[in-house]
Amino acid sequence: MRSDGFWANNGRFYFPEEMPSSAGEVYVKRTIAIVGGTGAEGSGLAWRWALVGETVVIGSRDASRAAARAAEIAKRMPGACIEGRENAAAVAEADIVVLTVPFSAHAETLRHIKSSFRPGAVLIDTTVPLAATVGGKATRMLGVWQGSAAEQAAEFAPKNVAVAAAFHALSAELLEGEERVDCDVVVCSNDENARKVTMELAARIEGVRAINGGPLETARLSEQLTALLISINIRYKVHGVGIRFTGLPDSELKA
Repeated sequence: MRSDGFWANNGRFYFPEEMPSSAGEVYVKRTIAIVGGTGAEGSGLAWRWALVGETVVIGSRDASRAAARAAEIAKRMPGACIEGRENAAAVAEADIVVLTVPFSAHAETLRHIKSSFRPGAVLIDTTVPLAATVGGKATRMLGVWQGSAAEQAAEFAPKNVAVAAAFHALSAELLEGEERVDCDVVVCSNDENARKVTMELAARIEGVRAINGGPLETARLSEQLTALLISINIRYKVHGVGIRFTGLPDSELKA
């Protein structure tokens, strides 16, 4: 059995370590679409997941740009299962959709891809409403009517798609490398299965620990960590500041 897939049973996703034993289940290979995947964050996540054998489809408004970025990663990692598509086409192929677009393109992109989601897909929103996306400072946040970018995503997503918020504090520059990523990822969701899928994906990146951040409304706090980390990067003239939470029981962490 490959380690880069999950079992599907009655619409629920299972990772290899928790495979159901009853008869009738079928092994299904998972596909991850990264919408806006030609950007720094999306490309970094695509690289890290391709590196550990995941099947990745990079999405972009321009299919040729997506294909070119996928080819660059495939050249760097021969044998990687990675392709490029236009955003909506990428979403249509995926069980898990990771949204990595600037906040200024957030609502428009969600409207564009809404009809392409597979029923029961998981949407992971990494978007941060930084003021820089509309010409302001990168260390300031925009107010979002719904409370957070992730909650806005949940409002736009189809009813049969569960939403999680994650990957706000990961340095795109570190993701593009091959070294351990010394950082925790806070995962927020109202759906237990979406939370589990997202935490498992986070833990596939070497060095990352996945932290259960609670319900989706908590994303309004985790998204703000990005602005804080940018401020610290600027002050110390570095690019890869991360965050670690201490005092948590190891048995409760996914790493």
